[in-house]
Amino acid sequence: MVSMDKITEKLSRRMAQKTSRRGLLTAFGTALVGGAAIPLLPVARAGQSGQGVPSNGYEGVAPQSTGNVQDPGDPTSCDYWRYCAIDGFLCSCCGGTQNSCPPGTEMSPITWIGTCQNPADSKHYIISYNDCCGKTSCGRCLCNRNESDKPMVRPQANNDTNWCLGTESSVYTCSTAVIIGLALED
Repeated sequence: MVSMDKITEKLSRRMAQKTSRRGLLTAFGTALVGGAAIPLLPVARAGQSGQGVPSNGYEGVAPQSTGNVQDPGDPTSCDYWRYCAIDGFLCSCCGGTQNSCPPGTEMSPITWIGTCQNPADSKHYIISYNDCCGKTSCGRCLCNRNESDKPMVRPQANNDTNWCLGTESSVYTCSTAVIIGLALED
């Protein structure tokens, strides 16, 4: 044990002679900051897709199709074309569809609107985002896209409001995206 103490003392004295306190603090700070940056580096996550998580990224939610060539996309994915201004949980993941509320909930008559481009025909459509109300929040498939979102001073085009007004219950469950019609061209 005594020889271990002497070796440690000898190494410590040699390091003290060759380095300064500032240099040691600089090295320590660099290691500390560099270590904190490691989680920010890009990581290949390709191997995780085979672990029960579908390509849309929501565990336990199978990808869907509308079945209509003129309405392409997966209604359980935030990338679905109708969801360009949605903020909330997708009803298509909560027992409803992109057009209808889950059983036991009520569609709010007060909505916000957005204009989204359909990739099938490259036309812009007016989309009414209706909240479904009456049950506790679904908690599945949260999307927050703000492509057509306006400030709170324009509430009809703002997606940050609880739109469960005019229903029996003001408890938010999920959101739908109903096509109202074709948008006028400029």
